[in-house]
Amino acid sequence: MIIKPASRISTVKEYYFSKKLKEIAALRASGKDILNLGIGSPDLPPPPEAIEVLIEKSQQDGAHKYQSYVGAPQLREAFAEWYGRHFSVDLNPNSEILPLIGSKEGIMHISQTFLEAGDEVLVPNPGYPAYRATANLAGATVVEYNLREADWFPDFEELEKRDLTKVKIMWVNYPNMPTGAAATSALFDQLVAFAKKHHILVCNDNPYSFVLHENQMSLLAADGAKDVCLELNSLSKSHNMAGWRVGLLAGKAEYLSEILKFKSNMDSGMFLPVQLAAAKALEMGDIWFAGLNDIYKKRQQKVFEIMDLLGCEYSKDRAGMFVWAKAPSTFKDGYALSDKFLYEADVFLTPGGIFGSQGNGYIRVSLCAGVAVFEEAIKRIKKVQEQESS
Repeated sequence: MIIKPASRISTVKEYYFSKKLKEIAALRASGKDILNLGIGSPDLPPPPEAIEVLIEKSQQDGAHKYQSYVGAPQLREAFAEWYGRHFSVDLNPNSEILPLIGSKEGIMHISQTFLEAGDEVLVPNPGYPAYRATANLAGATVVEYNLREADWFPDFEELEKRDLTKVKIMWVNYPNMPTGAAATSALFDQLVAFAKKHHILVCNDNPYSFVLHENQMSLLAADGAKDVCLELNSLSKSHNMAGWRVGLLAGKAEYLSEILKFKSNMDSGMFLPVQLAAAKALEMGDIWFAGLNDIYKKRQQKVFEIMDLLGCEYSKDRAGMFVWAKAPSTFKDGYALSDKFLYEADVFLTPGGIFGSQGNGYIRVSLCAGVAVFEEAIKRIKKVQEQESS
């Protein structure tokens, strides 16, 4: 006997990387040495100071109890100081910051708090699949908006031609994933003006600000942004703490108090030693980020070599831990290119189409592997190409 799942689950599919990792695991089990250059899961260690705090605090009395739904005050204060220092945004740690068990859960919390049947959600194409999935699970209607290929910004002229009366939330993501496009102050000002004009809550997903990006920016720094905007951030990429699941939601107290109603029914707080270790990590200054980016720059150069080998077009002026590139016309799309080198060279490259139809002609390569891994990928791709030309 099979119990039928709720109808809402039919609105989403299993996350692409969840399925692909299982396929890669099966290929490895069969003896294939697959190089996975797809997922942006940092392979570098977190700050050692944070690990020391985690160990120390884990051994203290009371460390393993349930914690506050709004996070430890030390973590909220550290987040507030971090936003002030790097983003020039003044946040009240007691009311304008909500720590999260990873920023991905915040996407769900926002959607469940504000969306219902009849609402519409503006989702970027290409864009992170979770924006679409959480909107569908909330019963809302997804309305895609294409990003302009020239700069991967929204086309506000096209948006203004639409009926926006039912739109409640607009998702944006800068620095952008998957394209690596960085925002400008003018773009953020436009987003705030657009949100106010149409009574839309604009949510910026901002975890890539410190990776190959010298000019940290927050949507909340734009004039009047707190009235109509929320921002998600995370220690996953900036501090190599992806598996720790530490993020935050920042914005107006009234918005966060509503979101807390949903969140407090979903978890019982975050492990205190993790919170205190995260607070320590947030103290890391420019030397930490410079060292991180020196490593990513070396890796990026190797990925550029891979793109040149494949005949892809790409920009060297992008932020974040990925290289986004247009596949050559000899391939039907990014899926075809990805499959070819997965099955013939044992190298996995992410097809851009998983991020929306605007990404069909693209591939994305993660920088989360050592230089030696990229050099091995180059050898394998060259071998396939040489066999084809012989």
